[in-house]
Amino acid sequence: EATVEGLGYEFVEFERLPRGLMRVTIDRPEGGVTVDDCEVVSDQVTHLFTVENIDYERLEVASPGVERPLKRVRDWRRFVGEPAHVELYEPMHAEGFPEAGRRKLDGRILGVEGEEGAEVIVFSYEDVAVARTPARKNPAEPIVVSFAFHDVDRANLIAQLDFRGKQK
Repeated sequence: EATVEGLGYEFVEFERLPRGLMRVTIDRPEGGVTVDDCEVVSDQVTHLFTVENIDYERLEVASPGVERPLKRVRDWRRFVGEPAHVELYEPMHAEGFPEAGRRKLDGRILGVEGEEGAEVIVFSYEDVAVARTPARKNPAEPIVVSFAFHDVDRANLIAQLDFRGKQK
């Protein structure tokens, strides 16, 4: 992490995979990651692994892609307003509310609240089945939920791709 960030990139994650594969995922807040960026980081991490005598067969440096994982609180803050997929370790407990029993949500990141170490993610999602229930006062409004950052098992951005080109 220190090596990647020392080069001016954002460290996203490190994975040690079978067959000696090491994968480093990097990002850049402005402009994204290019092949040249991956090459610069790969060269530096290769030198680091040699000096530290770390045994590996292959090193892969990549961008996080359009479905970027959300691993740290700073990721959640950076992508406020963006659509995301979230999987919690355990289903939410909110007896009598539509979010009760849900563990997987697709929606939008509204914000991050709370003090360092006790951050809470504020998230909205739409549920067509819930929107049609008589208990909902305004079915057009998304459902807003909050959950602790440490309750998130996995999360990633949802790709928003436009293959039609620029629209007038």
